Amino acid sequence: MIETKSDAQITEIQNDLISRGVKYCMGTYVDIHGIPKGKVVPISHLHHMAHGSELYTGYALDGLGQAPNDDEIASVPDLDHIIQLPWQPEVAWMPADNTLYGEPYELNTRVLLKKVLKQANAMGFGMNLGIEAEVYLLKKNADGTLSAPDPDDKLKKPCYDIRSFLSNFGWLDRMATSINDLGWGLYSFDHEDANGQFEFDFNYADAITSCDRFTFLKMMAKEYAKQDGLLATFMPKPFANKTGTGAHFNMSLYDLETGKNLFQCKPSEDPHGLGLTRLGYQFIAGILKHGPALCAVFAPTVNSYKRLVRQGDMPYFTWAPVFNSFGSNNRTNSVRVPMGGGRCESRNADGAVNPYLAAALALAAGLEGIRENLDPGLPQESNLYELTEAQREELGIQFLPRTLQEAIQAFDSDPFVEQVLGKELKAEFIRYKQDEWNQYHLHVSQWEIERYSHLF
Repeated sequence: MIETKSDAQITEIQNDLISRGVKYCMGTYVDIHGIPKGKVVPISHLHHMAHGSELYTGYALDGLGQAPNDDEIASVPDLDHIIQLPWQPEVAWMPADNTLYGEPYELNTRVLLKKVLKQANAMGFGMNLGIEAEVYLLKKNADGTLSAPDPDDKLKKPCYDIRSFLSNFGWLDRMATSINDLGWGLYSFDHEDANGQFEFDFNYADAITSCDRFTFLKMMAKEYAKQDGLLATFMPKPFANKTGTGAHFNMSLYDLETGKNLFQCKPSEDPHGLGLTRLGYQFIAGILKHGPALCAVFAPTVNSYKRLVRQGDMPYFTWAPVFNSFGSNNRTNSVRVPMGGGRCESRNADGAVNPYLAAALALAAGLEGIRENLDPGLPQESNLYELTEAQREELGIQFLPRTLQEAIQAFDSDPFVEQVLGKELKAEFIRYKQDEWNQYHLHVSQWEIERYSHLF
């Protein structure tokens, strides 16, 4: 059974929400793509909702694995993670977990993450996660193209540009104010590496909370952009000649009893000098062992692999993580240990990630690395983009998948995936992603027409 509150506790929460002007409760879960779905009930119906009154036809959703003749699934809101909409305070947003016949429905990726977290708990660990939120703020032109809303945001290297930052201050201020008012601990935000691109950095939290916050932040960014007649997009690569949109996962394990970061040590205590414990290296080794398969969930779209290139249609290196390797503050690795140690950062994740699904598989891989006492080898400190193929082969550094199709194949062929997800969820993911690849592969693009129609 998925736990819920007692009637007395629900009444207390209900009265508190009413006192804050809440009229409606929005119970929300995500489909396999990480897109929020749910129903809205009056605040007076919270008791019923908390006990699973809201039913859903799984067949109507992507990745819920149901047939037209299957019974409906129910969702139970997590009343410990309620967020009152800053722009619509009459509505309380509640992340929810799906159930079937009163039992957790494991094709729901939030339920899956909780399952893997229980495995970590049994080993004495909790998981902390910080997700770096990058986003493009764009306007849609009359011809359907997208561009930065500030016509002066044209620098070839606009990263940290103050003028363009101030030109979009209204949207940025609403985002920053809301993040702070929600208690997430915003500590930095800036104009990112591409025209019209921004990043918000706020405190890490336990894995479930961080995934909930990232899901909510995407919805909030789009709402505030829409108010200005603009589009906020987390699309991995909206422009071929500009930097892609990442959602880097910063991960560590903590001791359940003391809360101590189990990856943190003094650099002098680490033979590699990175400030990472043996447990941290074992965790990284598990991530690398299953790196190609994990790529499918960290970078889950056709468009993702136009971000994961060394250079592409750009005059300089992308910094995108194309190698299954790790190192210190070296951004040419897919996994790095940022300055100061104490965590590892998986840089594959992009804005299209379903955070619950990716976090579940990443945690499971890291736990396997710990159980099996795996060693990731020496950290790579060179600029891996500049190494020859022979040099990379000598170092044992492999490329990660270069297309969604390659990632699907790696995902399908790694037995670990089915062990974590089960047959049904694994099959659902492959089915939807293979269909996405097939549709893309069959599509005749404008590029092809312009290149071939007069050439042949």
